[in-house]
Amino acid sequence: MSLHVAIIMDGNGRWAQRRGMHRSAGHVHGAKAVNGIVEAAARAGIRTLTLYAFSADNWGRPNLEVDALMRLLQRYLTTETRECIEQSIRINVIGRRDRLRQSLVRAIEQSERLTAGCSRMQLRIAIDYSSQHSILEVARRGPRSLEEFEGLLAHVDHSVADSGAVDLLIRTGGEQRLSDFLLWDCAYAELYFTDRLWPDFGEAELTAALADYSRRQRRFGKVLAAAEG
Repeated sequence: MSLHVAIIMDGNGRWAQRRGMHRSAGHVHGAKAVNGIVEAAARAGIRTLTLYAFSADNWGRPNLEVDALMRLLQRYLTTETRECIEQSIRINVIGRRDRLRQSLVRAIEQSERLTAGCSRMQLRIAIDYSSQHSILEVARRGPRSLEEFEGLLAHVDHSVADSGAVDLLIRTGGEQRLSDFLLWDCAYAELYFTDRLWPDFGEAELTAALADYSRRQRRFGKVLAAAEG
């Protein structure tokens, strides 16, 4: 299944609050869900998996929650890179890096370097990401063709490999919006929304989303030819 699947991992904080826990505990459980989904996506033959881990707007959250998220992201890269190497999964972090702590930037660069030769699946993690910011930065550079625009967009986003357009976008947590995520890449993506909060989203839920996708007809603005006979 050679697809580019993108996921907005929503609902960690609400998951924790419903259990009388601090919101940060929800992010810890959400990270465990990431491990399961990455492995399930690789088994399903997904070509590229892009996960929305931290948006540019998330800087507006309480400092304690932001600090916990940054530590969690760094810990994930540090601990899971070897597993990705063993499964031949290439890590690529997209988004801005000028506002991240240097220790996190170093962890990003090391993970990308160590997994650069992996080819089974590309795992893209969006950190301090804003699609509007990326598109604006590209527009300021005055691209003269679609190819040049997309090349500049990859450069601005620190995208190290050609991931292609998104085929299926999944959002957990019950909300039904894109929240400034991969706006260019999702121009013709199929959208799948679920009420399941991210820490409870597992392989069965991913399989259901992929099955739903397989039943859809993608026309890309065209009209399908009428069946003959």
